[in-house]
Amino acid sequence: MPNIKSAKKRVKVIAAKTLTNRSASTELKTVIKKAALAAENGDADKAEAVKFAVKKIDQAVAKGILHKNNAARKKSALASKLNAAAGA
Repeated sequence: MPNIKSAKKRVKVIAAKTLTNRSASTELKTVIKKAALAAENGDADKAEAVKFAVKKIDQAVAKGILHKNNAARKKSALASKLNAAAGA
């Protein structure tokens, strides 16, 4: 445990930010899973689900939760699943 006042504050701030980032990351994973399942199962709203997931991925990049290349890879994978479902 830190002894210096500013270090104690940093511990509290980091804990709060970690909680925020973890909840945002968990929500993002859930949205991506739902979109992937919708695309694979051929649901009626699969395009909307993928579009919503892409929006959430972009927001996560803006917040610094995801790296832009990681986000591009996730969006590409979702688009591939959507296109495969549309072709089948």
